[in-house]
Amino acid sequence: MTIETIKVPALAESVADASLLDWHVPEGATVQEGDKLVDIETDKVVLEVVAPRPGQLIRILKPKGASVSSEEVIAEFDSSQTLAQTSEAEVTPSPIPKELPKDSNQTVAFPKTSPAVRKIAAEQGIALHTVPHQGERITKADLLQPSRSPASKLSSLSSSAQQTSPPFTFPEETPSPIPKTDNQSRRTEERVPMTRLRKRAAERLLNAQQQHAILTTFNEINMKAVMDLRQQYKDRFEKRHGVKLGLMSFFVKATVAALQKFPIINASTAGEDIIYHGYYDIGIAVSSPRGLVVPILRNVDNLSLAEIEKGIANFAKRAQDAQLTLEELSGGTFTITNGGVFGSMLSTPILNPPQSAILGMHAITERPIAEQSQVVIRPIMYVALSYDHRLIDGKEAVSFLVAIKEAIEDPRRLLLEV
Repeated sequence: MTIETIKVPALAESVADASLLDWHVPEGATVQEGDKLVDIETDKVVLEVVAPRPGQLIRILKPKGASVSSEEVIAEFDSSQTLAQTSEAEVTPSPIPKELPKDSNQTVAFPKTSPAVRKIAAEQGIALHTVPHQGERITKADLLQPSRSPASKLSSLSSSAQQTSPPFTFPEETPSPIPKTDNQSRRTEERVPMTRLRKRAAERLLNAQQQHAILTTFNEINMKAVMDLRQQYKDRFEKRHGVKLGLMSFFVKATVAALQKFPIINASTAGEDIIYHGYYDIGIAVSSPRGLVVPILRNVDNLSLAEIEKGIANFAKRAQDAQLTLEELSGGTFTITNGGVFGSMLSTPILNPPQSAILGMHAITERPIAEQSQVVIRPIMYVALSYDHRLIDGKEAVSFLVAIKEAIEDPRRLLLEV
């Protein structure tokens, strides 16, 4: 027997500890190299720990939900050759039938449920081990399937009672019980712990509001010129570069051009000091199943539109698969967030400390505007810049936002750098 230890991956210095989200295999399970063993959630990302080689997970030292530190031992693993060659038939447990024969003396294995699910089942007279479900846990959705309507449940219960009990006639004066309505049966509650990522985000947002003098300035951008340019070249762009031409790359380019004109917007705070950055690492807020994350595009001033689009697409895909690394989520000198993809018309984004400003993009809607003394319909986007008024004066903030507006409304400025 060759015993190895399974450890928590090395965490960044800024991450004090992490939480075990879920073990994907039980003790005694035989796995192959690369099989996922456990998910570990930090303040920023979810890390996957996989089997280093074929073998058996012989002992779990830290249960689901436990708090762990960097490189802490969480399990023991047997990677001996004899174990790796064990046939699958010998280690695969026989499935437990969901329903046992009536004359069987075996014990029914009840699936996992939440208190809310057990309450609904008790109120509606449902035997949990008979409920069809996916995985090892029964959810409220499983109980509320159309096939399990109240009428069908009462019918099945009545049929079962007739088979197991002698007929019985209630006196005529006994009132019939009043069945519960759908609204009554569905008034359920379920309490779940807040994820570590969301707790950390809440702490940072509260700290940003309490420790910074946040002010927001707004402007509107006529998107017609850049949308026409995109429409004209999008097919050739995708054919040549293998990625779609979006609007975000134009905003990233325009943002960097504006940051170069107003260096204080690209600065950050360290105590009572201001740090001016001679590089442009732009955070792009993307959604993930566990909340908003902000991966960083490095040295954006040296990237082309195609490289920016590829970087953003890569971040978005890996955010959905929880594959972003701590390094990709650390640092950054400025952040862009696009609430418009969810339909937001206007918002006041909150700073991402220690950065001093953040740009908020919003939905594009057609609006009437005055153009050359005539009222015309144009695609308009509202933009917002939230900034730390301790560092940045209103004149600089407004001028920065106007520089972005001018670059988007006339994309030739980006090419000519004017």
